[in-house]
Amino acid sequence: MITRLAAISAIVATSALFFVATVREAKPQSPSLAEAYATIASKPFVDLTHTFSPDIPHWKGFDKETVRTLYWYDPKPGTRGSGFFVQQFCHVGQWGTHVDPPAHFVKGGRTVDKIDPKEMVLPFVILDVHEKVARDPDYVLSVDDVKAWETRHGPVPQHAFVAMRTDWSKRWSGGNVAMANKDSKGIAHFPGWSLPAIKYLYETRHITASGHETTDTDPGIATSKDDYSLEGWILHHDHYQIELLANLDRVPESGAIAIVTFPKPAGGSGFPARVIAILP
Repeated sequence: MITRLAAISAIVATSALFFVATVREAKPQSPSLAEAYATIASKPFVDLTHTFSPDIPHWKGFDKETVRTLYWYDPKPGTRGSGFFVQQFCHVGQWGTHVDPPAHFVKGGRTVDKIDPKEMVLPFVILDVHEKVARDPDYVLSVDDVKAWETRHGPVPQHAFVAMRTDWSKRWSGGNVAMANKDSKGIAHFPGWSLPAIKYLYETRHITASGHETTDTDPGIATSKDDYSLEGWILHHDHYQIELLANLDRVPESGAIAIVTFPKPAGGSGFPARVIAILP
């Protein structure tokens, strides 16, 4: 009996050890692309892109967009009847919600067509300072704002797309006057980033790109003096940015995914972008 019990105990012990070893060695399988798509497709999507047209807010040095109908379904004055609809759009690259690649400021820097597609699907971080901006339109986002976000959500993830929410995009319908918010001396008053915050995000947290709702990275007081040094820092360090974002108030601070897309013009210095948030 003792021998039999010893044998049974040995078998049980061996089986247990084998089970533990198997569990330790087993690696969880990654979801298939079909499973990942099913998850993503079930989530809410938010368009963060302004619809552009000839009269939208734009930088002071740019002409308005022009749009011409070349072909129309049925003949009408000034067009050729063709059975289809074709328009010709003429605008600067930095028009509407748009991408600024490094080459925008850096001779020899990466152009739009050189931005890797892996830089276009990213963890999304929203730094919400809209209440501070409501009290002070000249507010600049600080390192303290970033660290306050990290206190709530943990470290800003690597390769993230980080957007500054100011709710300045709600001024879009008011045109250039509302967006620039100039005083009687012609000085613009709108929010911007600070250099310490930018350096912390890019150098310490190693984010991929950043964006904002205003026309510029730099605050209005600086741009009124033609000081675009903050935008210059981002582009000189081989990163891209997105300007004139919309609907950031519909995206949570953490947990979303950003899809940042734009056409692929050869040697492009910028182009209108389509930016989408997939919500958790």
